[in-house]
Amino acid sequence: MTDMTGATGTTGTAALPARVDTAALAALAGEFHARGVRAAGVHDVAGHLVKAYVIEAPGRSVTAEDEAAALDLAGAHLAGGRARGTLGLAVLLMHAGGDGDYVIVHSWIEGYMSDLAVFLGPAGRPAELRPGRTGLAPCVWEADVLAHERTAFARSVLDGSGPMPERLAAWAADVFEGDAR
Repeated sequence: MTDMTGATGTTGTAALPARVDTAALAALAGEFHARGVRAAGVHDVAGHLVKAYVIEAPGRSVTAEDEAAALDLAGAHLAGGRARGTLGLAVLLMHAGGDGDYVIVHSWIEGYMSDLAVFLGPAGRPAELRPGRTGLAPCVWEADVLAHERTAFARSVLDGSGPMPERLAAWAADVFEGDAR
C-alpha cells in the first residue's frame, strides 16, 4: 500500500492509481443532486421497533403499495433477527431511485454492530424486489440517512439517560427530514 497524500494531505492527479476513473467521478459529480427524504412512521414489524423513511428521486414517488411491500420484506428479514443477534431496533429505507426501487433494512445487533439487507427491483414493481448481490451497500443518499440514524441511536439509546422506554421514544422521535446529499 502506498501513501498518496502530500505534505498538505492532498493527492496530486499525476500520482493517482490506475483504477481511479476521474472521468466517471466527474460525471457523477456533475449529475449529483439532493433527494427528498421524509419520515414514514415507526412500526412494529416482526417484533422490532422499525423507523421508516421514504427517499424519492426527482420525478419518482413511493406509493402505499410500495410501503406495504417494503414493510413485508422487512418483516421477512427481521423474523430471523434473533439468529443474527438482534436488539429489536431497525431502520427501513424505501427508495424510489432514478434507476429502480430499493429497500434497505438496517438493524442494531449485539456488540455495537449492525445488520444490513439490501433489496432492489425495477421501478414501480414492488412485487419484484429481490435481495441485492453480496457486497452491495447503500447509495450516497441512503448512507446520509443511515449516518443520521447511527448518531440518533448513539445519542438517544447508548448515551441517553433515563429508563430505556424513554430513550427509545427519543430515538423514535429523532428523524431525518429534508434533502439527503
